Amino acid sequence: MEPVMWLIIMVVLIVIEVMTMGLSTIWFALGALISFIASLFGASVATQIVLFLVVSIISLLLTRPIAMKYLNKNRIKTNTESLIGKHVVVTVQINNIEETGQVKVNGLDWTARANREEQIIEKDSIVEIMRIDGVKLIVEKKGENV
Repeated sequence: MEPVMWLIIMVVLIVIEVMTMGLSTIWFALGALISFIASLFGASVATQIVLFLVVSIISLLLTRPIAMKYLNKNRIKTNTESLIGKHVVVTVQINNIEETGQVKVNGLDWTARANREEQIIEKDSIVEIMRIDGVKLIVEKKGENV
C-alpha cells in the first residue's frame, strides 16, 4: 500500500508545482519518488519517511537557489519594482524632517523621502530611486550616493 501512497503524494505535488510554477513542491515530489522506489524494495515506513524528508530538504537547499538564478535571469521587473534605479525630477522639495517631498514618475506623483535623514533635496533636482518604503519612494540626489 505504501508505493501507491507515495505515487499519489508525488502526483499531487507535481500538479501543485505545475499550477504554481513556484519551484516549491517539485523537490518534495523528488523525495516522494525516492520513497516510492524504497517502498518497492521493501524499506520500512520509517525509512521511507526519513528518505522523503532528507531527499526533499537536501534537493531543496542545494538546487533551488541555482534553479531560481537561471529561471529568473530573464524575468522582467513589473509594477513598483521597475521604478528602482530610475532617475526622476523632484516636483516638491524633499525634507524628511518637515515630511515634505514629491517626485513625478511615469506621469504619477509619488511621495518621496531622502535616503539620508538630514539631506534636503531642492525642487527640480534629479534624483535616483533607491527603494520603496510603503507608498514612499526613497531617493538620493544624483551623484551623491553614499
